[in-house]
Amino acid sequence: MAAQPLDFYFDFASPYGYFAAMAIDELAARHGRAVVWHPILLGAVFKNTGVTANVLRPLQGDYLRHDVLRSARYYQLPLTWPAVMPINAVAPSRAYYWAATEDADRARALAKALYRAHWQEGRDISGIATVADVAAGIGLDAEALMAGVQEPAVKDALRAATDAAMARGVFGSPFVFVDGEGFWGADRLVQVERWLAQGAW
Repeated sequence: MAAQPLDFYFDFASPYGYFAAMAIDELAARHGRAVVWHPILLGAVFKNTGVTANVLRPLQGDYLRHDVLRSARYYQLPLTWPAVMPINAVAPSRAYYWAATEDADRARALAKALYRAHWQEGRDISGIATVADVAAGIGLDAEALMAGVQEPAVKDALRAATDAAMARGVFGSPFVFVDGEGFWGADRLVQVERWLAQGAW
């Protein structure tokens, strides 16, 4: 029986989601696992849980700004503060699900390119024009993407993914499930790897 893939839930607005996105596939592959990527909208999650984005909270927002820079150095990843933070991630998330209708690999490549554009280059990826430009940079059809994100099935896919995430108890980004066990945060990838290597503890 084939090993179950990991489920990776994330929001493009999340810097910790960025850190995890740059590592999750390679981590899983070391243990013979695949990863299913699920962009979601934390705004809907926060509305459901009655909280605001971490970066907007008193005290916690200041800590996050410091911790994100420190974490980028720890993970040895480039980081440029985006021009807008937090962004509304509807456009990039819908773009992912549009790309995934034909090929999960191209959708994953697009997600990584969008994360790099936002968190490495500091670009505001909340607008569809910027998302399409990033997509064109990796060889996708920008005009087809701009039309595709308006398709009802694509909009429904994002809504369904966000609802399914909340039903599983997801409340932040990144959130990874390994054989039904949930791990929240990029710093939990160390535990994810140990779980994959030796099983539950």
